[in-house]
Amino acid sequence: MSSTASSRTFARAAPFGALLILTGCVSRPAPGTLLHQDDFTRGLANWHIEAEKPGRITADDGVLDIDVPAGATLWFRPRLESPVIIEFEATAVQQGGPNDQVSDLNVFWMAHNADGKQPVFAQVRSGAFAEYNDLLTYYVGLGGNRNTTSRFRRYVGDPAIRPLLPEHDLRAATALLAPNREQTITLIADGHTIEFRRDGVRLFSLDDPAPYSTGWFALRTTYSHLRVGKLRVFRPREPRRPHT
Repeated sequence: MSSTASSRTFARAAPFGALLILTGCVSRPAPGTLLHQDDFTRGLANWHIEAEKPGRITADDGVLDIDVPAGATLWFRPRLESPVIIEFEATAVQQGGPNDQVSDLNVFWMAHNADGKQPVFAQVRSGAFAEYNDLLTYYVGLGGNRNTTSRFRRYVGDPAIRPLLPEHDLRAATALLAPNREQTITLIADGHTIEFRRDGVRLFSLDDPAPYSTGWFALRTTYSHLRVGKLRVFRPREPRRPHT
């Protein structure tokens, strides 16, 4: 489902070989050329929404507020091509609301359908998590499973297989969500280099021999309340060098 309104109360959608590096080194890639942005002052026109149950999503005053009791995926409408950097600010809200669970700040990037149907949201999905298993995409679930895990996966287009290596399953408190703490999330797809960073700290890094070079970006959560701001999509200023 999608909307051009600044605020929306929505119902369930209609039918329609890796290396992990966890480091304390803080760095930020040179952003380069700005390709897309959303400052969340003009509504939801940039987003296609798939919601498992009724909830509320608003985009105004510089904040995308996602307050939902079940699974919800928000697809950013522009198709992206590597090399690309996606960056935004995000907060897991804990202020006494019914969905303020501090859980599941999740992302897909470079996502596309295995059957080639475009855009990725041309295939109708209800917002239930299992319906995304057949994607070709990179995925991070930050603070998933009620804020007990942070996981990176490279989906392979098979509904029954979502590879997860043990080193891609983080459980330390430093890799989870803290309530009401704004953080900067950075996603990188630059040739073979795939990265997920939080506040400049690289949590996941994948040297992908067969990288997904084009696709769509989505925010996702389930039974949670998130606030997102300052989305920017850049073309990197300089090509990435291989890790040494």
